[in-house]
Amino acid sequence: MSDDPLPPSSLTPAPGRPTVRTAAVIPAAGRGVRLGPGAPKALRALGGTPMLVHAVRAMADSRAVSLVVVVAPPDGAGEVKSLLDAHPLPERTDVLVVPGGESRQESVKLGLDALPEGYDIVLVHDAARPLVPVDTVDAVIEAVRDGAPAVVPALPLADTVKQVEPAAAPGEPEPVVATPDRSRLRAVQTPQGFDRATLVRAHETVTDDVTDDASMVEQLGLTVVTVPGHEEAFKVTRPLDLILAEAVLARRRLNDGF
Repeated sequence: MSDDPLPPSSLTPAPGRPTVRTAAVIPAAGRGVRLGPGAPKALRALGGTPMLVHAVRAMADSRAVSLVVVVAPPDGAGEVKSLLDAHPLPERTDVLVVPGGESRQESVKLGLDALPEGYDIVLVHDAARPLVPVDTVDAVIEAVRDGAPAVVPALPLADTVKQVEPAAAPGEPEPVVATPDRSRLRAVQTPQGFDRATLVRAHETVTDDVTDDASMVEQLGLTVVTVPGHEEAFKVTRPLDLILAEAVLARRRLNDGF
């Protein structure tokens, strides 16, 4: 049984709609240096359970997701497989562990290459977003099912954003050159969802170094759409984020009687 008290999703095909199988790829090969020395970020404990396990469970909580591919550090696939085997996951979801590459982009490509035939929708999810609610996962999948080639969950920005010129030297003041209209800006989260053929083509075509897979699809000239994100789908990058994640998890467990 999952530690995550969020209810599993009820996303099922509408009557007369063909079943479309969904897989999730979780790149977890990074070291997470901003969290400080120690284990890779994805293996750091959150509520006594590695963040990676929480992230896999978050994908598996969606009834539409029947396979999760975890992309491990190049020399750590065995360790990650043992870790996942030691934690209960929904029986309806298969988990496959494959070694990753030197970059996130390369790791996602290796995860895609490992997908069996028969999966038409692919989610790409950050292992460092362990608390994404299942409703957000389902909303992304539903938008792809409805015909969008690429879908990202996103939140409006609360802060004013400034565009700056890089400082002449680290620590020096940065000149502001513009103030973008924040009503047209969004902070993007994961899982990002894709028509499988579109994502495969993007990884075969785009060679630029990118920060997310949706931007690769944009470079193909295709439209990426957003669905509402969730404040609890934040990325655990710095020590303060880990404290916040612990508080969110503790509140969830308290609300559900854990």
